[in-house]
Amino acid sequence: MKNILYVEDDVEIGQIVNEDLEQRGYKVRWLTSGNRVGEVIGEADIVILDVMLPGLDGFTVGQRIKRNHPDIPILMLSARTSVEDKLEGLQFADDYVTKPFHPEELAARIEVLLRRHRRAVHDAIQIGHLTIHMVENRIVSSDGNEILLTAKQHQIFMYLVRHPNQILTKEQLYEGVWEEPYMDGDKTLMVHIRHLREKIEIDPSTPTIIETIRGIGYRVKQ
Repeated sequence: MKNILYVEDDVEIGQIVNEDLEQRGYKVRWLTSGNRVGEVIGEADIVILDVMLPGLDGFTVGQRIKRNHPDIPILMLSARTSVEDKLEGLQFADDYVTKPFHPEELAARIEVLLRRHRRAVHDAIQIGHLTIHMVENRIVSSDGNEILLTAKQHQIFMYLVRHPNQILTKEQLYEGVWEEPYMDGDKTLMVHIRHLREKIEIDPSTPTIIETIRGIGYRVKQ
């Protein structure tokens, strides 16, 4: 069963879409704002996102999702039909459907995105002595033991893994994981990286998985 994260503040439309998708066999988590998206995004196989939301608008929420979880397809669902809005949405989203729409069309577009996503997902990524099972969110060392991380350690590591060979600054990592502005001098990220290395590195004093790029930030080479 595929999990859909559906963000829509219009109760009438939300109920119709929610019921239709559940009847088609999907498990739907319906939110009426983007406030709790970060708490439940890890469960989602696909995100359906309205543009006009209370608080943060759908474009902002969608950009954050794609930045932190680039593997999760996003379908924008909006009454805003201008070319400018569509182009803005498609800068990060995988599809853009305008209201009103037919449930059959929405279901067909969801299936297309899920098929495309299944082809794109690499179940296992090998980095050094680690095997990262992307779909299952598991990390296994070469001795066969599963490495258990805290939620924040897992977020940091997966953020690096999803940007292989890219040098990420402390600011990028902090803002990508915590979704808050980085304060110069803050040691929070450094402390989390140290504890993360103690779990995933063979020799934490000489790390080979998470490289420190002196004066810039960190990188995971693949």
